[in-house]
Amino acid sequence: MNYPSGIKKDTVNLRTYSNRGMDLEADINDTNEYYLYNDIAVIHKKPTPITINKVDYKSRHDAVIKEAHFITPSTTDYNGIYKGRYIDFEAKETKSTTSFPLKNIHKHQIEHLKKIFNHGGIGFIIVRFTKLNKTYLLFIEDLLCFLECQKRASIPVSYFEEKGYIIKEGLNPRIDYLKIIDKKGVVL
Repeated sequence: MNYPSGIKKDTVNLRTYSNRGMDLEADINDTNEYYLYNDIAVIHKKPTPITINKVDYKSRHDAVIKEAHFITPSTTDYNGIYKGRYIDFEAKETKSTTSFPLKNIHKHQIEHLKKIFNHGGIGFIIVRFTKLNKTYLLFIEDLLCFLECQKRASIPVSYFEEKGYIIKEGLNPRIDYLKIIDKKGVVL
């Protein structure tokens, strides 16, 4: 099948209504591909830093990693540039209908996003409540405010409704999170 971007794909990833909320990473990757192809932004998924310990070389083209370990804890999932501003964010899903468990985001990831913000970058988290079929963007400054003011182990959905921004699903782009950044006015 030929897609508008000229990319040829042999298979089509069909999503049904029942499982479309389970694919936040795929939705973000599709969105980032759209942004890149249309010269809107350059945002990529960061690779997880690993060291390969053991590889099975059946042939040069069929090497299989048998053993590996993490070098250091990864920071966040995505980074890039939009309208001259550095962007860095973490994407998470939860099946909870009432709150986002803070155990799902690591302290070093929050610290990383805080540093991004302190140096003039745009940092945020995208959280999808799969059973509610709602996806929110929460800027790091609002996440930090919650963490400083609350002693809860989770962020209630009501906080996302009050301080976050709902990301509406579309076709192209799939989840236009840059529209929210424009709406907030953090880029020129």
